[in-house]
Amino acid sequence: MDDKNLRFSPSVLAWPLFSVVLLWIIFWAEVRFKLNLTEFGIYPRTFSGLRGILFSPFLHGDIQHLYNNSIPLFLLIAAMRFFYRNQTLAVLGYGILFSGFLTWVIGRESYHIGASGLIYVLVSFIFFKGIQTRYYRLVALSLTIILLYGGMVWYIFPNVQQGISWEGHLSGLITGYVFSLAIKTPEYQKPIVYDWERPDFNPEEDMFMRHFDENGNFQNLPKPDVDDETGNEDFFRSNYNVFYTIVRDNSEGNPENNEDGAEENT
Repeated sequence: MDDKNLRFSPSVLAWPLFSVVLLWIIFWAEVRFKLNLTEFGIYPRTFSGLRGILFSPFLHGDIQHLYNNSIPLFLLIAAMRFFYRNQTLAVLGYGILFSGFLTWVIGRESYHIGASGLIYVLVSFIFFKGIQTRYYRLVALSLTIILLYGGMVWYIFPNVQQGISWEGHLSGLITGYVFSLAIKTPEYQKPIVYDWERPDFNPEEDMFMRHFDENGNFQNLPKPDVDDETGNEDFFRSNYNVFYTIVRDNSEGNPENNEDGAEENT
């Protein structure tokens, strides 16, 4: 593996910046025009509450709620775009849908709003995927995520803090973990050098591995049985008579020919 997949581009900043600015614009419009968009959040197990699966990540109860979600959302989307460029859109899009639907299934009968569910999706995906790839840069990213947001794990349990959607947090955590298993990152797969690293490798078909018994001890393989009548004896022996004819070399460069010619001229 090399680091050619880790490259900075304007989208690393453009994507998170656009997402955060969009949240602030929606909140500003809600305050400016005195709109009540909370009813567009997720209301579990109701038909009208299904629309909240799409709209709830863009809605926030107050400016403190919005501020708490803006910074981690910006950092996490930037990290996704830099380290998992090809998977970012799928994780964001499907993360909103699946975490929202799971919240709709398990949530309390109340409106669930905020981007915290998506934040938990990103935290969970980045952490578990980095560990699974075993690529040292992504493992370091996973450890960084734990240092920054490891305390978020407490908010997936009920009664830790009043007024938060622990169901949305739990849904995001589960969704991110499932995505880390389902979404592949072939650009970070370790290249196969040896045959025994291949997933379809069968040690019973490998001549070298057959020298080891079930306990790992090296042993010589039994020599194959060879039929003396049709085996090596026929290969090295012949029943046909061989006749040899000696032919004298009369070429000009042959020294024996030169000597014979000198004697004839004396």
